Amino acid sequence: MTFALERTVATSATPADVWALWSDPGSWSAWDPAVQSVALEGHFAEGAAGTMVLAGPIEAPFVLEIVEPGARYLDRLTIGDLVIRIDHLVVAVHGGAEITVRTTVEGPGADDIGPIVTQDTPVAMARLVELAEAR
Repeated sequence: MTFALERTVATSATPADVWALWSDPGSWSAWDPAVQSVALEGHFAEGAAGTMVLAGPIEAPFVLEIVEPGARYLDRLTIGDLVIRIDHLVVAVHGGAEITVRTTVEGPGADDIGPIVTQDTPVAMARLVELAEAR
C-alpha cells in the first residue's frame, strides 16, 4: 500500500532563505509541529542519518537519501513496517520561490496512516514560509 500527498506554496522568500531552514535540522521543530527534536549525525549531506522525535512521542530513525544543496532534499523515516519519504523542493520564481513537499507512506495501513502523517503539512509549510520571509 502507498499513500502520497503533494503540496506547493509560493513565498516572497528566496530559495536560499528556505534552504537555510531546511538544511538546519535543529530548526525543524520551529516550523514543523510534528517534529519535537532532530539529531543528525554528521553534516547535512546524502547518506547522513539521525533520529527524529515526532509528536506522540515517536522516535524514528531517518536518512537523507537525496541532498541537492540550495534546491532539494529527501528524507526517509522508518517506523516499524512503514517507510515515510518526504521530498522537499524549492525553486526560484519571479518575486521569490515556490516550495513543494511530497510525502509518500509505504507499508501496511499506509492509506490510513498517510493522512495522519500529513495532517500538519499545511501548518508546517505556512510556518516555514513565515520564518523564511523573516530572514
